[in-house]
Amino acid sequence: MNIAIVCQNVVCTAGHGRVNYHVARKAAEQGHQVFVLSDSIAPDLPTRPNVSWVHIDVQKWPTQLVKDQVFAWRSKRWIRDNRPDLDLVMTTGFVTWAPTDICMVQFVHNSWIRSPHHSWRTQGGLVGAYQYLYSYLNAHFEKRVFREAASLVAVSHAIRDELIHLGLPDRKISVVHNGVDLDEFYPGIEDRSRLGLPADVPLALFAGDIRTSRKNLDTVLRALVNVPDVHLAVAGTTDGSPYPDLARKLALLDRVHFLGFRTDLPSLMRAADFFVFPSRYEACALVLVEAIASGLPVITAQATGGAEIIEPECGIRINDANDVDALSQAMRELASTPQGLSSMSRSSREAAR
Repeated sequence: MNIAIVCQNVVCTAGHGRVNYHVARKAAEQGHQVFVLSDSIAPDLPTRPNVSWVHIDVQKWPTQLVKDQVFAWRSKRWIRDNRPDLDLVMTTGFVTWAPTDICMVQFVHNSWIRSPHHSWRTQGGLVGAYQYLYSYLNAHFEKRVFREAASLVAVSHAIRDELIHLGLPDRKISVVHNGVDLDEFYPGIEDRSRLGLPADVPLALFAGDIRTSRKNLDTVLRALVNVPDVHLAVAGTTDGSPYPDLARKLALLDRVHFLGFRTDLPSLMRAADFFVFPSRYEACALVLVEAIASGLPVITAQATGGAEIIEPECGIRINDANDVDALSQAMRELASTPQGLSSMSRSSREAAR
């Protein structure tokens, strides 16, 4: 088959870009001809047999909103010109104006814009207005994609429910959880000093975009105040983030280690004792699967997309993502039971497998 995979960034560092990377690689290994339409791509992918990179450069355009529209238009033109030779076009949400055969749904903007934690409600000002416009337009465009796609692949049951709420027929929706590379993410022992982290202390890890409140680092920091022995490593870009200031106000800077944007997440996971990620809205957090593959017990929230994979043997699910006391108790429980952590680590790895 000739397959076109359309995704603005097909890279291994985060989110649906990583998923598309693995789908493209596996399809090529199975003998399919894969055309990757993207602005950026993992360096090894174009060198693989059966993979062709169609570079759609949108870097010179201002704002992500404009980049998205330029990419959608240019990818549509390429697909239109090459459609007779293509058997399948696969996209992730709204990314192109071309008709889609399979749409992988990693996020539903219509649900996010209704959340009380959306940036336009929590930040206000020009930043909030821009975030509202971005979400509103994406919610509008993606509904069209969802309706026209021949098949929808939801990456969690929560996403499936959101699609049905939008009026999409159940018969065209499949649920396929995000997978994980077990050779990249695996249990082990890392030298914390090499990573700039303290040794011989209980260490939790948080990873994600910390420039907005969606990932819920604020509740994690407030909970950490009540667990004085635990240190927290935070992987995420600090530019424009309010959380270093919050950590300072909470007198936590000696125990919270802001690491900035990192590409060595597997190593960070092997250095930590457990992973904490009570996101307020998530479709299916790939990072949860990566954490359990690394043998990390996980603390998350019931509403976090993908939380259904975290059984009691693998970690703790709190009912309310904003419950500081429940989050404090969960961290206290994991930090104080080394034997329990060891048992959960084995169960986490097996669940990921």
